[in-house]
Amino acid sequence: MLTRRHMLATAALALIAPSASSAVELTQNALYFDKDAPVLGNPKGDVTLVEFFDYQCGYCKSSHPMVRRIVKEDGNIRLVLKDWPIFGGVSVFAAQAVLGAAQLGKYEQALEAVMAIKGRVNEEAVEQALASVDLPMDRIAAAVNEHNARISGLLDRNYAQATGFNLVGTPSFVTGTSLYPGVLDEEALKKAIAKARA
Repeated sequence: MLTRRHMLATAALALIAPSASSAVELTQNALYFDKDAPVLGNPKGDVTLVEFFDYQCGYCKSSHPMVRRIVKEDGNIRLVLKDWPIFGGVSVFAAQAVLGAAQLGKYEQALEAVMAIKGRVNEEAVEQALASVDLPMDRIAAAVNEHNARISGLLDRNYAQATGFNLVGTPSFVTGTSLYPGVLDEEALKKAIAKARA
């Protein structure tokens, strides 16, 4: 069984040294329609909004409820969430764990639980958050172990896309043909969506 330490080491290796066989694809299709990337909102929406984020990013966590609310209220947005764990080992651990939950059909529950962690994010806090939504670590570790190639490949592609677009931090958004590095307030996010839809 894949242990917590092994989960972390495997993901960290994929992020530090993306495989040579995975050429960076910076096309809209590769960015917006990665078959392994979680999609929330309306899967058939007329606008796709991509967010690169990290579970340890305070700005990502504070803006998350606003992003989800806008997506829900609009009703016609595909929200593609791209883990870009740039704040170290705990970020990698959290990303891998939530993507493991996705393999169990529990992505949204896991995402919301980890995003809701108050204060410092550490491995224990991630485990407790996931356990609170009936996702104990043994189930997560088994899912990550079983789907390791898929999860590592997705993290690898996310990393390659973020660096290929010269993003410098989280959160960063892409919609239409525009990049929006940094936090967007509600007005700016709505304008970005409207521009993409025009």
